[in-house]
Amino acid sequence: MITAFTPSTGSLPEPAPKKAPQPIRVRTFAFEYKTTVRDLPPSAKAVDLWLPVPHSDKSQTISDLKIDSPHAYEVVKAQYNNQMLHLKVKNPSAEPFTVSVRFQAARREHLNPAVAPKSSTVAAKTTEAPDPNMARWLEPDRLVPLDNKIRQWANEVVVQAHARTDLEKAQAIYNHVVSTVKYDKTGQGWGRGDIYYACDARRGNCTDFHAVFIGYCRALGIPARFSIGFPLPPERGTGEVKGYHCWAEFYTAETGWVPIDASEAAKNPAQRTYFFGAHDENRVELTRGRDLTLAPRQQGAPLNYFVYPYAEVDGQPFTSLEQHFYYQDLKLPPSKRK
Repeated sequence: MITAFTPSTGSLPEPAPKKAPQPIRVRTFAFEYKTTVRDLPPSAKAVDLWLPVPHSDKSQTISDLKIDSPHAYEVVKAQYNNQMLHLKVKNPSAEPFTVSVRFQAARREHLNPAVAPKSSTVAAKTTEAPDPNMARWLEPDRLVPLDNKIRQWANEVVVQAHARTDLEKAQAIYNHVVSTVKYDKTGQGWGRGDIYYACDARRGNCTDFHAVFIGYCRALGIPARFSIGFPLPPERGTGEVKGYHCWAEFYTAETGWVPIDASEAAKNPAQRTYFFGAHDENRVELTRGRDLTLAPRQQGAPLNYFVYPYAEVDGQPFTSLEQHFYYQDLKLPPSKRK
């Protein structure tokens, strides 16, 4: 169509202004992870303690790491690039001892520009190195088997949605999980990320939501990976975090890794579209993956996931641990500053 000249000036009308891309949101905060070991048996010959320690990646920058411990410790790398503190005390005293890990974090909103069109040009240029564990993200977890029943259920979801590409299939699985699983932490069985529990009970917490999403994706040959850490309330300030949060990503050749948060979408229906292709900045990641072997290797079974402290006394799991997690935002709006 040819645009006519305006009679008054003889010039073309100005085009409507383009909507400026939204900048990537960044949250900077201090975090403290504190653990106290109590009630050690008098007969104990050795106690081992492991704590997750976050590391920097595309979505977060960790700095100013400080560790307070009455005993010697080491910070080591383990599988999936996870990082952890380990200390071993021989012939320990029965007295409690406390270990504190403090750090500062700049957590960036994680947007995939191929899926989240509101992303900025900064996000579009963000690249990620190839994941050396890609084959692992197609394998089962102990509580997320990839058997014929799981494959059948996953196929039923994508067939009903007429999904053909991997992106369409992942979208169909996400929609199915968000629509049919309720965020509900009552009763027993929730929180373990047991796909059969979640598919049967149709309720649970973030671990259960993402067990279904990850399991269905992997059952259809779509790599999917699990991350866990802590949520921060959207309001800036200071406080104690009472529990963990986990989330997921899936991979296609066309999009690369796509972030999703099915449980947050279920709790906040208005953000259902946002959380397919995005993780907000109100979180910090500690570890990735499930069925984890620690470093140095624990004598007990692989950990279902690793966000809380883990200890062994003389090679046996030890649970008399008390933990607290605190955050303090470092850049507050004027109304919140003291």
